[in-house]
Amino acid sequence: MKRLVLWLLAVVGSVLATVLVCFPASWVAQLVEEQSGGRLTLGDAQGTLWRGSAFLGGAASGKGAVTPLLPGRFSWKISPLVLFGSVDLVLENPEALSQPVNFRGGWKQWRLSPAALNLPADGLAGLGAPLNTLAPSGQMRLSWTALELALNGQQLAVNGRTTLEMQDMSSRLSPIRPLGSYQLALDWQGQNAGLALSSVKGPLLLSGSGSLNQGRLQFSGQAEAAGGYEETLGNLLNLLGQRRMVGGKNIIALEFR
Repeated sequence: MKRLVLWLLAVVGSVLATVLVCFPASWVAQLVEEQSGGRLTLGDAQGTLWRGSAFLGGAASGKGAVTPLLPGRFSWKISPLVLFGSVDLVLENPEALSQPVNFRGGWKQWRLSPAALNLPADGLAGLGAPLNTLAPSGQMRLSWTALELALNGQQLAVNGRTTLEMQDMSSRLSPIRPLGSYQLALDWQGQNAGLALSSVKGPLLLSGSGSLNQGRLQFSGQAEAAGGYEETLGNLLNLLGQRRMVGGKNIIALEFR
């Protein structure tokens, strides 16, 4: 009887070890879809949990095709030491990432190595009004310094700096192309972040500052047309906010609270 029990334990252990070693990447895709509430998935997932690749896409309903949200395929390598509480993940995508990204740490504290990610500007429309009406297009690049992340209960704390560069942005509501280039910087301190928006160039000038406190956005800024573009950009400016006189200039107030 004792020998039979030992044999059964050995079989169960072998099965579990095989499942862990060969954990299919397709199962990871299902986990991503479940954890994101059906908004994201891994399309054409290949390989295993430990070493695989896929493209990031919006979860399709039924048997519909999965639409890629970012260019290229992401490949990953995960150290098996994660089973013992040591996280070591390397993520690569030459088309979307400026360099391989390393995510390393333990169960509750991690460090994300610096890099930059190319983003499609048309994804901004998914953030709601007024961006869904403006239907922006252009080139966007999200870069970050080394980020320190820590999980405290169910709250995620982040320390570091992220910068969103928006190059040659346009809108379907304006014949002027491009409208301008902009930069949005966020300085993260725990669960809060200070943000600053500035214009780099272009006829549509945007500026402002604010904060992000535990997911709640507060922002105060302004939009205005560069000299000679006041009439051409008049209709577009009216969609962005309320007109105000500041320092003798007619500007559009951008307020989010």
